[in-house]
Order: sequence, then structure tokens, then C-alpha cells
Amino acid sequence: MDDIRILVVEDDTDISNMLVDLLAQNGYEGVPAYSGTEALLILERQRFSLILLDLMLPGKTGGQVLEELRAGKASGTPVIAVSAIGETGRKVELLGMGADDYVTKPFDNDELLARIQVQLRRTNKTAPETGPVLTFGDLALDTQGMVAAVNGAPLSLTKRELLILQLLMGNPKKVFTKGNIYESVWGEEFWGDDNTVNVHISNLRQKLAKRNPDKEYIQTVWGIGFKMSDAKNL
Repeated sequence: MDDIRILVVEDDTDISNMLVDLLAQNGYEGVPAYSGTEALLILERQRFSLILLDLMLPGKTGGQVLEELRAGKASGTPVIAVSAIGETGRKVELLGMGADDYVTKPFDNDELLARIQVQLRRTNKTAPETGPVLTFGDLALDTQGMVAAVNGAPLSLTKRELLILQLLMGNPKKVFTKGNIYESVWGEEFWGDDNTVNVHISNLRQKLAKRNPDKEYIQTVWGIGFKMSDAKNL
């Protein structure tokens, strides 16, 4: 597989280093640029699969850089804008200028990685090797990349939430007791009075509801445990 190269345009060296390391840990090659001018110079000589673009840059702003990207050789390269500014109006403006997605600082690393994978797939770039993708209505889970999405919109899930979802989606008609889930996901014996599973299921439901409040994905089977909801609820 060819390396996936991502240009990281970020003037804060600590954040830049963190992003480059995060990308390397997940199968990508991150190339840093510490200003908009440097980023544009690099893009004249090199091609990238995706660009992470901070907006608060010295010299040329991220918005100015984005305009030049869309008018130049990188017109088709997906851009995820990154900023501490989270107003809805600003997001709409940037999307109108050509950004493909927007992440607000401080961002969750798993969410950022999920958004990167979504953009790479939309542009038919090769993402890191993926295994079978489990689907349940509009919910999809890549079981190797461990990325979940509803209608293509990535979910920001913890490792254990993803593992619970994988367990349920892998056997959608089966009812899992709290003991089944705890022993499978945590790898420890379940003593029967731990509320950990309930808390994680509740958090998972809330995150799914934010993406699609009209659908129930996880059903409680009273007195037994949990399963994926009946098809009629989808």
C-alpha cells in the first residue's frame, strides 16, 4: 500500500508534533508546515492525500490559504479545517470556501482520525487496511480501523464503546447480558453488581442519538441484557 501523506499546517510546534505522531501511529505520514506560506510552497512540490489546516496562522490566515488551495493545484485535495473558533457561522463560511470538514480545538483524537478516514474514502484514496465493515441500518463500523459512522458522519467513541458496538453489531439478533459484555470487552470476570456496562451503553446511545435522534440502535431486553434493535425500528 502506498503511504498516505497528510500535510499538517499548524504553527504551534507542540500541537504539530502531536498530530504528526498521531498520524504515524495510525498508518499515515504527516508532513509539518508551520505557516500558510510554507504550506503553499510545499504544495508546489509535493502532493498529499489530505490537508489539516489550522486557521490561526501567522502571516496568511488559514482562510486565505484555503482560497489559494482551491484555486491552485490542490483544488481537489480534501481539507479539514482546525480551529479554536467554534461558531456555527464560521463553520458554514469555511465549508462555503471549500473546506471539506471542520474540527474545533481541543479535538478528540479518535474523532479526528474518523473524520480523516471519511474524507479519504470520499475521495477514493486508500485508507489503512480495513477489515469487514458491519452495518446496521445507517450505522457502519469498520472492524479493523475501528471507526463508526452514522450516514457517513463519524462518531467519537471510546475504545470500549467501539468494542461494545462491535460485539452487538456482530451478532445483531443475540441478547447479551451485562456479564457477556463485560467479560468480552473488559476481559475480566463479571461480579454482577458493576454499573460499568450500563454507563457505557448509556453514553453510546447518547452519541448515536446525536447523529440520528429518530432511530433506536441499541435495545434493552428487560431482565436479560442488550441487543441491536429490531429491524422495524430502523
